Amino acid sequence: MLRKHLRRVLPSHQSIRDNRYIARFGHRLQHHNLWHLHRRSVAGGIAAGLFAGLIPGSNPVQFTAGALLAVAFKVNLPLAVLVTLYSNPFTIVPLYWLAFKLGQLVLLQSGGDLPTFGVGLEGQNLSVWLGSAFQWLTSGGKPLLVGIPLLAITLAFIGYFATDWAWRAGVVWQWRDRRRQRQRRNRSHARHNP
Repeated sequence: MLRKHLRRVLPSHQSIRDNRYIARFGHRLQHHNLWHLHRRSVAGGIAAGLFAGLIPGSNPVQFTAGALLAVAFKVNLPLAVLVTLYSNPFTIVPLYWLAFKLGQLVLLQSGGDLPTFGVGLEGQNLSVWLGSAFQWLTSGGKPLLVGIPLLAITLAFIGYFATDWAWRAGVVWQWRDRRRQRQRRNRSHARHNP
């Protein structure tokens, strides 16, 4: 059902091929896996988006990284870009805290906590905000620098295999449902035609 909804919302392969902006990139953006909804392409797109969502920077940086990963691995591009939105102003601090703790665990460090992010940045321009964010990231030190890529890889693997499993489970469920419906029709037909 989700697949049918996504097919209605996402552009068709032909409309993408005919788009003059995408046509400029030639065959790189016209590969069928970038736009089709099948198990591997969707799972790969979600994994690419989960990985790119933890790249430090703003949404355009993460969108670009998700799109580049989708093109490089030939997975669903719209999903790769869309999934990067899981990393947003509400979730980034808990995600980076988790990355910091994961980095501490891997580096066998204990104690210390991730410094608090600068408060009072409301109304500041982008350069002040980015400078403060960069200072906060670097103050996390090695645990954060090790933890962010490790958490990104972990989330990408979990996302890929969870999506793959859910897709397979959905297909099995649909097959069983069709078989049950066929059996009911056959029983009903047998009762009416002895």
